[in-house]
Amino acid sequence: MTRTIDLPDEAATRALGQRIAAVLRADDVVALTGGLGAGKTTLARAIIAAAGHLGEVPSPTFTIVETYDPPNVRLPLVHADFYRLRSPDEAAEIGLDDYRTGAALIAEWPDHAGGFTHEPACLSIRLETVGEARRAIVEPGADWHGRAP
Repeated sequence: MTRTIDLPDEAATRALGQRIAAVLRADDVVALTGGLGAGKTTLARAIIAAAGHLGEVPSPTFTIVETYDPPNVRLPLVHADFYRLRSPDEAAEIGLDDYRTGAALIAEWPDHAGGFTHEPACLSIRLETVGEARRAIVEPGADWHGRAP
């Protein structure tokens, strides 16, 4: 069941992040796609903040992976930006599976890591720019039915 959510401003993006964080579970994947500047990092930051993180949330563009652990967040989170990966094999080389064990993954540019849409615990969100606003096209995997934002 694909849904379209209009995000007219950053407050709407934060509200979507709060709704996602409220139902996020260990082993979930939030796969964020969209062009440069579409709002992937903004939404990822909103999810992490809503999960309890009070500090700065750096973009993992250069580090590729940033982790957040309780008690600073309500569940272990992995924020990954796969933009710089040249092939999905590199995700295995950086130990992505080890990071993911018992954690929820927020993945920017998931296709660069082989994608996650085949996983039932994947919530795919494609962000589009519409003038000055954004639009989120949300497609929940089977594990998200009944709790998708």
